[in-house]
Amino acid sequence: MLPLKEIDHSWTLFLDRDGVINHEKDNDYILNWGEFVFYPESLEALPLLASHFRRIILVTNQKGIGKGLMSEADLTNIHRHMLDEIETRGGRIDRIYFCSDLDNLSPNRKPQPGMAFQAQKDAPEIIFSKSIMVGNRLSDMQFGRNAGMHTVFLATTHPDVPYPDPLIDLRVDSLLEFARLL
Repeated sequence: MLPLKEIDHSWTLFLDRDGVINHEKDNDYILNWGEFVFYPESLEALPLLASHFRRIILVTNQKGIGKGLMSEADLTNIHRHMLDEIETRGGRIDRIYFCSDLDNLSPNRKPQPGMAFQAQKDAPEIIFSKSIMVGNRLSDMQFGRNAGMHTVFLATTHPDVPYPDPLIDLRVDSLLEFARLL
């Protein structure tokens, strides 16, 4: 159960990127800034979310780097432009963690919780029982559960995922819908 009324500035929000903040390419990777397309609703949602959460952390799997389709510099460029646009609209993302590992069992690749543990190491005030993972895949929900977080499923790219589901505390259609519930 997600205690929406208890959320205050002591809480941390974890967000997936593709399918949450921007349109996801079907069975492909966002390789450069020219391919990155925001959901307009996410740009509206992020300032609202910034007013509710102490920290907003982006956690994203990036196999495109591991496969040699893009470089870390390409990803840094995408994220620099993304952050600039988010901040211009009054939102924020405090830290970005990514995993380029190809092995699905890598401790840092979602659904494993390694990126959450990295974030907590960098910001020890993060309490996972007072954290929410928002994502568009069941692997994001499992990541949240593996770290002891609450979960919010966005039905942006996989609306056929059954609900209720033990991995999902709340299901909404967009990041903006979630932000408006707070």
